[in-house]
Amino acid sequence: MSDIHAAIDAVWRIESARLIASLARMVRDVGLAEDLAQEALLAALERWPKSGVPDNPGAWLMAAAKHRAIDVLRRGKMLERKHEVVGRDLEARQESPEDALHAALDDEVGDDLLRLIFTACHPVLSTEARLALTLRLLGGLTTEEIARAFLVPVPTVAQRIVRAKRTLAEARVPFEVPRGADRAARLSSVLEVIYLIFNEGYTATAGDEWTRPPLCDEALRLGRILAELTPQEPEVHGLVALMEIQASRLRARVGPAGEPVLLLDQDRARWDRLLIARGLAALDRVEALGGTLGPYALQAAIVACHARARTAEETDWTRISALYDALAQLAPSPVVEVNRAVAYAMAFGPAAGLEIVDAVAAEPSLAGYHLLPSVRGDFLVKLGRHDEARVEFERAASLTRNTRERTLMLERAAAAARKASRNERGER
Repeated sequence: MSDIHAAIDAVWRIESARLIASLARMVRDVGLAEDLAQEALLAALERWPKSGVPDNPGAWLMAAAKHRAIDVLRRGKMLERKHEVVGRDLEARQESPEDALHAALDDEVGDDLLRLIFTACHPVLSTEARLALTLRLLGGLTTEEIARAFLVPVPTVAQRIVRAKRTLAEARVPFEVPRGADRAARLSSVLEVIYLIFNEGYTATAGDEWTRPPLCDEALRLGRILAELTPQEPEVHGLVALMEIQASRLRARVGPAGEPVLLLDQDRARWDRLLIARGLAALDRVEALGGTLGPYALQAAIVACHARARTAEETDWTRISALYDALAQLAPSPVVEVNRAVAYAMAFGPAAGLEIVDAVAAEPSLAGYHLLPSVRGDFLVKLGRHDEARVEFERAASLTRNTRERTLMLERAAAAARKASRNERGER
């Protein structure tokens, strides 16, 4: 029985997004589409333990969901609205409404998935709602799994998902891929959601784990799907390149006891060369499409410099600094400046990095950003100003909500304090 349930769970993870996307095109309501898909899942949970998993479980779920959708459309006013949409086509083809709806659901699902991605990531929703709805509809994650991933209460996630569906319905957000300028604006929102999911997996903002690889996997899966559906969008390939290369380091980012391992200390033999190759290939696709590199492609070019270096010492920090200069021009932000400072410190010395950091230290948006004092502390250590560095590391520890990162910052503060003490005694 447990094997059957595991198989059903695996099928759902694979098929749910396509199922919901096809249903949403039919009923024009994302919330209703998910309800219908869930009913098909419940039917599978009831029947498959007795009959066994069918040879084509995805098709079985689709057929079950089709029958439920058609029943709903028959019963409600929605059928009348659907008749208006397909009426002329029905007259021409002499098909029944049920035949037309079956044919619609048998179409290629690529466009439907793209519509679902754009709908779930619609800017009318809050960032938190977009994240939750995307993971629910496109990742097939349960409410409990999403809550666990982001360390928030299950009822909070449930409310976000319910409100998101209601907001989409009340705003009458069309189930479509937008065009022109609206498409560019919406694509930016889609990419932001996918990258936020990835970043939470790459460096968890809170909790006891430094990374959450399953979230990185989900973001990568979504990015790869989006790249297949929008082959002419350079920034989509740029984001995929960035995530592939970043994900290649996941195994090396954590030590035997789960402790963080920083980039320059990582065992590069543990980097996943297949993911690096995929990332570099995606970056090649960006360059082949031509034009100026966008923010995600520039970040991908930066991480590619690390991926190509066989050792930390071989890293081309001068090129990375130049790429950060370009990124700062294209998408200026205080966080970009902090990262640019790190590159400058490696290329031109810690004093150069400290100058950049100090220029943005008073930015209100960085008030609770723990990496600012962390980076500043690192520069101060290299400049021999250990007592000041201790203060910065302690401040970083007080700002982070991740237990592993807090421990790391406190360890660095203690090390700086020991060096400061030795300096006071005149020891080397």
